[in-house]
Amino acid sequence: MSPKATSRLAADAAALYELEAQIGFVLRRSHQRHVSIFAECMADLSLTPQQFSALVKIQDEAAVSQNRLGRLTAMDPATILGVVQRLVQRGLVDRSPDPVDPRSTRLTLTTKGQALVTSAVPMAREATDRTLARLTPAERKDLLRLLSKLATGENE
Repeated sequence: MSPKATSRLAADAAALYELEAQIGFVLRRSHQRHVSIFAECMADLSLTPQQFSALVKIQDEAAVSQNRLGRLTAMDPATILGVVQRLVQRGLVDRSPDPVDPRSTRLTLTTKGQALVTSAVPMAREATDRTLARLTPAERKDLLRLLSKLATGENE
């Protein structure tokens, strides 16, 4: 095949690719919109989505290792380390040695952290409601089910 023909085929293939119709592009735009809404809702509390997720999961677990918290919140070790450090600095999370495994650290919410989660949950719900406002209740349920299926790679 001549270089001209190869170039034309490449141009044709690129022309057929519509970025706005690609799942990654749409998911990224949707995520960016939600993060912006979340930031508006949490502005008074100065919580990022990652910090909020960590606080909620620590509350759910009562006490959790940093490693497990990273898995529960889908954050890599470096990210969860930074998130936990900031939460500890703000006095929202306590670190203590794990009584079962002295090599591990146990994370728990402080009283201040518990109060913040209680205040933040309604704001997080508002962020979700604003993000999904254009969808009917059935569409919301379907979207979450389908996205969960994509996120886990599991079949129903």
